Amino acid sequence: MIKSFLKGCVIGIANIIPGVSGGTMMVAMGIYDKLIHCITHLFSEFKKNVLFLLPIVIGMGVAIVASSFALESLFANFPVQTNLLFVGLILGGLPAVWKHVKGNSIKFGHLIAFLLFFALVAGLAVFGGGNGKDADLAFNVINVLKLFGVGIVASATMIIPGVSGSMMLKLMGYYEPIVTTTIPNLIRSLVAFDMDGILVGVGVLAPFGIGIVAGVFAIAKLVEIIFEKFPLYAYWAIIGLIVASPVAILVGMGLELYTVLSVVTGLVAMGIGFVIALKLGE
Repeated sequence: MIKSFLKGCVIGIANIIPGVSGGTMMVAMGIYDKLIHCITHLFSEFKKNVLFLLPIVIGMGVAIVASSFALESLFANFPVQTNLLFVGLILGGLPAVWKHVKGNSIKFGHLIAFLLFFALVAGLAVFGGGNGKDADLAFNVINVLKLFGVGIVASATMIIPGVSGSMMLKLMGYYEPIVTTTIPNLIRSLVAFDMDGILVGVGVLAPFGIGIVAGVFAIAKLVEIIFEKFPLYAYWAIIGLIVASPVAILVGMGLELYTVLSVVTGLVAMGIGFVIALKLGE
């Protein structure tokens, strides 16, 4: 139970970091196939699946709320160390994926899958959009439908290994207003019993959250079919996504951030992240 909760925390943190894939973390920790199965067969094996999913979902929720407060400070004060920590977490997941293709002959199609998905993540990082400070979150029918659609796209990409849901939020212009503004403001409003603030937060997060749930169920069955019929192609695509993810994380960092101390401590953080991913994947 505790280990599942911790895995959920890692997935939640990964999903909230642009360039880091929650799906990749699921693969790295060895729970991806089982998690997809639980979602697609939720009602046919309800009790068993809920017992498996509940601590993971709680861990994700706790991590996302806590991270929304902590991320701005961490990236502002320790950008190199924080980024390299997540590089380590991602690379630590490679052995868990590699074991699925190890011993099988490498076909040309496998290489194409690897290169296409490597290019997808690297391209999103290089040509990604802004932070969305000016996104319109006023409560009206149009914005509710937009937030529902954004939730579907974000969750669908969150569940695909190697694809960053937060990166997609950035591309759509909703990352900063939802993750680093609305979530912390809603928590503060709940603590202060500020009903106006609560209503504003719920007006944004409710349609977004419903979209996330809809997106997860919509994409999970498709992913399950792909892994059943084309497992080697799927895993080579995931390897391409994993290898490209560090590029997505580091590509936006300026050279002025690198000092001897930041690089040394960053490499230590990367090593810690690598070991954590390895252990959670056992």
